[in-house]
Amino acid sequence: MSVVPAEVLQGSTRGVPEQARGEAELGPRARLWPALGAVYRAQLSRARVARIPLLFVATFQSIGILIMMRGVVDGGSEAESVVAGSAVLVVAFVALNLLAQYFGQLRASGGLDHYATLPVPPAAVVLGAAAAYASFTVPGTVITAVFGCLLFGLPLTHLWVLAAVIPLAGAALSGLGAACGLLAPRPELATLLGQLGMSAALLLGVLPADRMPEAVRLARDLLPSTYGVEALARTFGAHPHWGYVLGDLAVCAGVGVASLAVATWAYRRAAVR
Repeated sequence: MSVVPAEVLQGSTRGVPEQARGEAELGPRARLWPALGAVYRAQLSRARVARIPLLFVATFQSIGILIMMRGVVDGGSEAESVVAGSAVLVVAFVALNLLAQYFGQLRASGGLDHYATLPVPPAAVVLGAAAAYASFTVPGTVITAVFGCLLFGLPLTHLWVLAAVIPLAGAALSGLGAACGLLAPRPELATLLGQLGMSAALLLGVLPADRMPEAVRLARDLLPSTYGVEALARTFGAHPHWGYVLGDLAVCAGVGVASLAVATWAYRRAAVR
């Protein structure tokens, strides 16, 4: 057996870089807007297969409510509330009900672990999924609003306001739906919460407010979609008061920011468990 001096070994051994001895550095986290776009495109392509049944169910439901209410309401402000509420109900069906079910199933199946391993901000995951689901509501909302105007003899002049009502009401309801799905301990409970929220949007948004008891009116004021309904209903008049319309849209925007912030917090809470 040959013996090698220690000096030779020390001289022939290359030093290990100091950086390699420590922990490996992770790459920088993706910025919010590029990550949001990537999540949005991924969610949009994933849900594209179910787009036609989704649009049919949401739109058929609202059109059926319009036909049913035609035998009860003749015209005037009540017809304006019915048409506006039925149009926003399409947004509530997708953004509140289906999004609660999606996040509830994602949490139960461990799908949140996949997003947690990606260098994507939590806000991008919530906003991207909410925006993708809200995008499917655009055709159904427009079809419902046009059909309702023709059915009740309302003007089509200011339906362009849907370009603001859909994203703002959708943001407010999507945040609530995502929070319900992420905070619910079981997916069945998330589905139940989504169904209850959509039922509240149906009863409190479609039915004329003048015929409701005072306590129900207070509950109606707490529902975010109410302000989208009010903003759209005000535009059916001969001379809309645009200050009130902008005020209702501002409330929708504020509630949307708050609800999406709560959903982001709920995502962080669910992802670390």
